[in-house]
Amino acid sequence: MSKDSYRTVYSTEKTVCRKCGREACVCGRPAAAKGAPADAPQRGGQVRVGRETKGRKGAGVTVVTGLAMTEDQLRALLTACKKRLGCGGTLRDGVLEFQGEHRDTLVAHLASLGINARKAGG
Repeated sequence: MSKDSYRTVYSTEKTVCRKCGREACVCGRPAAAKGAPADAPQRGGQVRVGRETKGRKGAGVTVVTGLAMTEDQLRALLTACKKRLGCGGTLRDGVLEFQGEHRDTLVAHLASLGINARKAGG
């Protein structure tokens, strides 16, 4: 196979056209979705809101995973959610963690911000 027949399947660095597989689209479709706000999360993974106790001596935390945002956007979202929930929280490796059980409230709050989130776990 020639070098041109290989194409990027998945990349977090650049937005590529799904039809032609190139960053600078040659098939006529825009590389990025039109009409999407610049600070909106990129479609890619699903946003999940779950609960974990592992490694925390039984203390439960609510975790939000799958957000495809920059670190600055995640920090702004973290601050807004902490104010809404009235609890502490942190950002670790692109995952938002909130102290306590807040899955239902977080899913509703993220939906009001335009982020399609789902509850994970039982």
